[in-house]
Amino acid sequence: MRRLFPVTDRTAPAAAPAPQARPEGRSEGPANLVDREWTLDELAEAYAYPALLTTPGAPATSDAPRRWLRANMVSTLDGAAQHDGRSQAISSDADMRIFGTLRGLADVVIAGAETVRLEGYRPARARDAFAARRAADGQAPAPAIAVVSASLNLDFSLPLFTSPLVPTLVLTGAAASPDRVRDAEKAGARVIVAGDGPGVEPDRAVTALADLGLVRQLTEGGPRLLGQFAAAGVLDELCLTVAPLLTVGSAQRITGGPVLPDPERFALAAVLEEAGFLFTRYRRI
Repeated sequence: MRRLFPVTDRTAPAAAPAPQARPEGRSEGPANLVDREWTLDELAEAYAYPALLTTPGAPATSDAPRRWLRANMVSTLDGAAQHDGRSQAISSDADMRIFGTLRGLADVVIAGAETVRLEGYRPARARDAFAARRAADGQAPAPAIAVVSASLNLDFSLPLFTSPLVPTLVLTGAAASPDRVRDAEKAGARVIVAGDGPGVEPDRAVTALADLGLVRQLTEGGPRLLGQFAAAGVLDELCLTVAPLLTVGSAQRITGGPVLPDPERFALAAVLEEAGFLFTRYRRI
């Protein structure tokens, strides 16, 4: 995995710097760039959350954000976020290593109900590679999974709900069926109301999670949920893998929903490359 551009984003809160390339290996271009696979520790440092996140209950300031929501998505060269309904077909081994790293750093992974169904979500697992880091930061052994669903049309008999290492959360609106709420709670999930109507309000969702101490937030979509987060102005960072593939067709983009009145600008924070895949990181300006 090669670091292509030593980009510094001066518009965002301070975060741990990306690891510097070691002297060994085959040089590619400038002397400080080498072609080799990064370790999980190096990836964890490169993708570390901002160091100035406040502790739960502390007042938010401009220098210390209340929480940090990043998204992790993959897209082909022609903008497809999936192939045959799933993202796995446009992913790679390196993409999955970064996927695992981002989960290994997060307090909570937020996903829409349709994504949970299509991708066959299971409980997040504890990984030895991140155990010491998570313990030092006061995190649970694995991130919680938070499923966003207005209808609560979910199979609560699945392991995601019945046997997670950390209890699964369900974010829904106040108009959700009381029977489905009881079914979710009976299965062991914690239901959080984050909207006055049938759906979830993005700003209330991320605030409710932060109130539980889940301030390092990661969303894996799908496109409609990511579009809602982006439109609400609560998305702080986008980790986008650009796959060197063309799928044609009419697959969804990484976001879905109404067009924003004005495009929201993000600044490039870092780029990695392996086998033609670009692993980019953008932060909201």
